[in-house]
Amino acid sequence: MATKYLLHGKITAKPGHVDTLRDILLQAAQLLSQVKGCHIYAVSKDPADENSVYVTEVWDSKEDHDHSLQDENVRALIMKAMPIIDGMPQRGQELEVMGGLGV
Repeated sequence: MATKYLLHGKITAKPGHVDTLRDILLQAAQLLSQVKGCHIYAVSKDPADENSVYVTEVWDSKEDHDHSLQDENVRALIMKAMPIIDGMPQRGQELEVMGGLGV
């Protein structure tokens, strides 16, 4: 059985910008729904952390994920988000999915 690539990360917005960051990430989810290899792009929030947004992605491969970052529309959303991100985004946790529902 082939494994899938999972990336899970936390992005913290500057105070007052979490809703804008969430909206940008949801726009990314729409774009990525049409990209080869993307199965899941889930945007979530921890109610106890008012400035952070979490993104969980499941891809056929790391290469498919990396290739998506070259898309001009994806890059435009990244550039739109950068000024409202507080510091550098934490490096996402990379995992290999071994099975489960929907993957």
